[in-house]
Amino acid sequence: MKPAILILFQLAVLLCGNALAADSAPAQSAYLLQPGDILTLDVWKEKELQQEILIRPDGGISFPLAGDLAAAGRSVEDLRVDLETRIKHFIPDAVVTVGVKTTTGNRVYVIGKVNHPGDFMLVRPTDVMQALSMAGGTTPFADTDAIKVLRRGTGEQQVFEFRYTDVERGRRLKQNILLQGGDTVVVP
Repeated sequence: MKPAILILFQLAVLLCGNALAADSAPAQSAYLLQPGDILTLDVWKEKELQQEILIRPDGGISFPLAGDLAAAGRSVEDLRVDLETRIKHFIPDAVVTVGVKTTTGNRVYVIGKVNHPGDFMLVRPTDVMQALSMAGGTTPFADTDAIKVLRRGTGEQQVFEFRYTDVERGRRLKQNILLQGGDTVVVP
């Protein structure tokens, strides 16, 4: 009888330890809206203020009573609060709902000496190695130690170097960055 109680006790400790580890894991950051995403916007009890809106290439949207506002680079909750604040000047008890219908703006591009170059939808956090895998891997003539990730920020472009051989061997893993919508992976 004692061994059974001991096993149950050890199992309970193991399960509690896993639950604590899961609670201490860093929370995933909110999805940031991208140009090309389609949003559903709804003001409760206002049929005229129910719309699907495409985030323009400049990152903005236009909504009745709220005017033009920036949407790209913001979380859904941040945009919702901003819209609600602007609309409350006209509808004091406004309750705004913002949803993401499609994330078509959340794409990365893999070009150069890969088996299937093209654009790929980011449906979850994706790093450089995963993007290369989505592109079917590199060709035999690719210079895998000269891969670059191009990222256009606020007007200026950043370049991140990526040495496949290092990451493959478990070294310099920080260069295997998480990609953001609009990033381009160049494989020479």
